[in-house]
Amino acid sequence: MKALSLFLLVAVAGSFISGCSPAKSPPVSARARSARGTAPFEQGPAMRNPDAHMSRDFSSQRVSYSRVSAPGPYVALTFDDGPHSSNTPRLLNILRARNVKATFYVIGKNVDLYPDIVRRTVAEGHELGNHSYTHPVLSKLSQAALFSEIRKTDDAILRAAGVRPRTLRPPYGALTQSQRELVMSTFGYPTIMWSVDPMDWKKPGAGVVTSRIVQGTHAGAIILVHDLHASSVDAMPATIDSLLRRGYRFVTVSQLLAMNQSAQAQVIANPETLVQAGR
Repeated sequence: MKALSLFLLVAVAGSFISGCSPAKSPPVSARARSARGTAPFEQGPAMRNPDAHMSRDFSSQRVSYSRVSAPGPYVALTFDDGPHSSNTPRLLNILRARNVKATFYVIGKNVDLYPDIVRRTVAEGHELGNHSYTHPVLSKLSQAALFSEIRKTDDAILRAAGVRPRTLRPPYGALTQSQRELVMSTFGYPTIMWSVDPMDWKKPGAGVVTSRIVQGTHAGAIILVHDLHASSVDAMPATIDSLLRRGYRFVTVSQLLAMNQSAQAQVIANPETLVQAGR
């Protein structure tokens, strides 16, 4: 009898210890770990970028831009290498929820693969830029090959959405000064670089991407992100909301360039509500 009682006591104790064992805890997914990286940034309902009526008409006096002297805390959020079959639609949902208009530097080959996504992008008020047709190092191409990459992308965008881009972003930022001048004189496209680069193509995690963008952003910034990568899209809710809380307002690249030529932007919002950039 004593032996039976001892056996039951050991069995119950073993069951209790097993149930409290860390080995029984559910595994944490890679995406959940990435999401935890956004913890330093306040979470809550999606913020909303103010409605605005701003000109997209610009007459560039320069062949290249990496930032703009803006009359307020305005920034341009740009996305390279799309459209992507799943990441870009998910990103469009995030932007729509926050009333943010962005600029997408699309690869012509991907435009031909996903014309419906390109049409949606334009229909929702975003801007398209030329990012070449096959994503080569443009600085290594002949003039004929360079022009072919640009024209094929322009044509793909026109077929898909009925519009033409007005700016060019070279893959890897690789375009010589003489090529930039040639592109400007031939196509009228200024070369658009960037002033904020979170190095998201290295996939450091959503939290790191958010931190790098939020800490690096300044008035007139052109922010580089890639909608090719799921982790980059994961970072956008916290990134956009954090920047909006800091007083930044999102515009397209064309709107930012137009501001550069105007002393004052006409915005549907009380100027008093705009927090000074850098606060």
